[in-house]
Amino acid sequence: MVVDIVRLLPAWLLVGVALGLLATGGVAATFYAADRLSPTRDRSSSGPRVDGAARRRMEVRDYLRSIGERVREGASVADVRVPFYLPEREVAVTFDAHDYFRLREAGVSAVLAEHELPGHSLGRRLPFDVPEPEPRARRTPDPVAAAFDELGVSRTADAAAVKRAYRERVKEVHPDQGGDEATFRRVREAYATASAHVEAGDSIDSVPEPREAR
Repeated sequence: MVVDIVRLLPAWLLVGVALGLLATGGVAATFYAADRLSPTRDRSSSGPRVDGAARRRMEVRDYLRSIGERVREGASVADVRVPFYLPEREVAVTFDAHDYFRLREAGVSAVLAEHELPGHSLGRRLPFDVPEPEPRARRTPDPVAAAFDELGVSRTADAAAVKRAYRERVKEVHPDQGGDEATFRRVREAYATASAHVEAGDSIDSVPEPREAR
């Protein structure tokens, strides 16, 4: 029956349909061959994406430390986890407007830093006089000072104080408590550095003074 219907169709129509099928097949074959020879790049495996929020956090962290402020990251303040807390100033810095208003309602001095705000511009919003940042070229990295800053204790703290501070920080930054692995690892490294510094100081202090010759 199909053959009979085809015979009734005009020759020009049959030729047109045949040419259309051939053209479609040719285009499909061309795309297939091109995809095989030069496969489309998978964006998901093109390398790590640049995270603007992470970059802004790094800028804020570097700025606060450049002006000599002790910084605690991921601290819990008035039941709100904030990205940065300045314990000596009792000032919380957050990127979340909702958290900002919650902190203000709780009587906490808070600063809202939008993700679009450059780190060096944060100084205009801090509720205290901000010194000029020390030029990077003049700053000498001090891993011991950075370790004590990370734990939120003075460099003169003893072993017990360092251990207490470490336990408190672990409660705040442990991944099981909502923290992130990178901060947790940094806190552990800070504890190891600070503990080694305290132990070295104790060993020096415990060395007896030489007796005078008689």
